[in-house]
Amino acid sequence: MFAAARMTLVLLSLFAVSSARADWVRREETIMGTRIYVEAWHDNPVQGELALDAVMADMRRIDALMSHYKPDSQISLINTRAAVEPVAVDPELFELIKTSIHFSQITEGAFDITYASVGYLYDYPRHVHPTEAQIKAALPGINYKNLILDAEHHSVKFGHEGMRIDLGGIAKGYACDRGVEILRRFGVAHAIVTAGGDSRLLGDRNGKPWNIGIRHPDDKNKVVLTMPLMDVGVSTSGDYERYFEEGGVRYHHIIDPKTGESPHEVRSVTIIGPTATDTEGWSKGVFIKGPVEGIRLIEQHPEMDAVVVDKNGKVWYSKGLSPPR
Repeated sequence: MFAAARMTLVLLSLFAVSSARADWVRREETIMGTRIYVEAWHDNPVQGELALDAVMADMRRIDALMSHYKPDSQISLINTRAAVEPVAVDPELFELIKTSIHFSQITEGAFDITYASVGYLYDYPRHVHPTEAQIKAALPGINYKNLILDAEHHSVKFGHEGMRIDLGGIAKGYACDRGVEILRRFGVAHAIVTAGGDSRLLGDRNGKPWNIGIRHPDDKNKVVLTMPLMDVGVSTSGDYERYFEEGGVRYHHIIDPKTGESPHEVRSVTIIGPTATDTEGWSKGVFIKGPVEGIRLIEQHPEMDAVVVDKNGKVWYSKGLSPPR
């Protein structure tokens, strides 16, 4: 009797799973200090929910590994010890640091994870910024060329005192790409994975492109334009994300490695490219280069496109996105 009852429950459970209709599943959490949003289509929503669980778990894993806010992360260990001795890290982190150096090279130094040598002196929630003297003293620590990497031992060493690194300008895009890889393993072919201003699109949405809006720098409820996209990475960096104002000056989280200060020629940069790791790395570099030099640089890479909103509200496009005249 009990065996028959158990068999009935099993059959009912199998029926419930098999009869579940294909549908969109969605999840939103706060991880890596930002909003994480995942939306995916799955033939079986139960499996779809498991896929979202896996994506969010991986986001938390990456945060624990790469956040400079967590004292026990490997990034914090690097910042604490790498001026004294080589610090061995996970191969995954080592490879992302190598990727970061690649973006430093192709953006002519505009993207540089060692910006944190000065960047740590800013506290945006408390409206704290360094003095000119503090910036001058810390600025020599910014130079990606002083990162000494040992591929055999996956170790990182600083070649200059006072150096720090921060992967906040590339880790979220990387996490989005990882999220898409995980969803694919669960059989997902249509999805969006978003971490703050960075997204990775997988396939389309119900047979139509995903509509990605570029927000107005001064009004989060307005958009400058909407772009139909699919199967790409897209990242927006803006001076409105983390900032405070003092004496008519906006101190925001995007720091020019050459000056240790926030640039003000640009309000936002949106990059479209093959992966979110690519687009996030490029977005900071183009922002710092400015509209003219930034567009010039991005157009040397045909797989990338850019939309730049300058300080006067003018919208600049790379050739691949230029609207017809």
